[in-house]
Amino acid sequence: MASIGLERVRKVYGPGQVAVDGLSLDVADGELVVLVGPSGSGKSTVLRLVAGLDPVTTGRVRIGTRDVTDVPPQDRDLAMVFQSYALYPHKTVRDNLTFGLRVRGLDRTTIDTRVRRAAESLGITPLLDRRPAQLSGGERQRVALGRAIVREPQGFLLDEPLSNLDPRLRVATRAEIALLHQRLAVTMLYVTHDQEEAMTLGDRIAVMRHGRIEQIGQPMEVFERPATTFVAEFIGTPAMNLIPAHRLPELAPGRGAVPAAVLGIRPHDIDMSSVTEADIVGRVAVRELLGATMVLHVRADAMPEPLVRVAMAAGAAEALDTPVGLRLRRDRVHRFDDAGRRLE
Repeated sequence: MASIGLERVRKVYGPGQVAVDGLSLDVADGELVVLVGPSGSGKSTVLRLVAGLDPVTTGRVRIGTRDVTDVPPQDRDLAMVFQSYALYPHKTVRDNLTFGLRVRGLDRTTIDTRVRRAAESLGITPLLDRRPAQLSGGERQRVALGRAIVREPQGFLLDEPLSNLDPRLRVATRAEIALLHQRLAVTMLYVTHDQEEAMTLGDRIAVMRHGRIEQIGQPMEVFERPATTFVAEFIGTPAMNLIPAHRLPELAPGRGAVPAAVLGIRPHDIDMSSVTEADIVGRVAVRELLGATMVLHVRADAMPEPLVRVAMAAGAAEALDTPVGLRLRRDRVHRFDDAGRRLE
């Protein structure tokens, strides 16, 4: 395996079409880094630049100690798993796994050994003689992963590999990828728009916006200390509440000379309180049941928009249109300046 690096990489498709804007990123040998962000943030473009499927406009791409900026895709020794499974429909699972190895001229013993190991690690041994049309979506995705594994490349690039699966299969396959990474200790660069997927899988996550990395760090670090209001809203379910600081002036002072313009508080960090002790008073406008958790959307008296989200145990939730008092936990308030940057 090898590390993957991008140095000030920029990709421009045409006038005003900047897909990646001066991005630098280092993925350590054996590390799984997840690129996460909304559609159009440049995640998949970064993957294509690393794979060599698109040329960079400026900057450098490195695999291990090699500068591969101008190296063709077939010579980069990377395996890519796409959102579409891209399996040969007329070939069996076994033939899909072995095809690339036979093209490369590997001997039969080596091919059989690699296929057996990959099939066992992914639990697809009983499927080897079936064709893709006979497989479920989750099984096809595992076969696509197996085809990448048998190559034994220096790194893996995964572009939204679970997005075509139903929610139950997505969770199961996500766990399989996490276990696979632990067993193989392979270098992976993984792209998703699903922040739960990113938080579950990544050794580190890089939150992207407009072709740049807004913040990179360990999942809990990004969750606990979002660098910007964009990250604060994007990472976490339900999303963080962002409240204009002038609505709660006693909580607004930031550290140093820069005052807070926006206050952030996660729904789980708001408590019910009496009206006299409340920071926010309002009425329950929407109740959103999420299993054992109920998310109340409260229309605050002094803040008609947006609604303030509060998370609590489902059995303790207030009824619709009930007057409520909300108190923010002081040690859990996040403060941001008028440009949306974290103050502390």
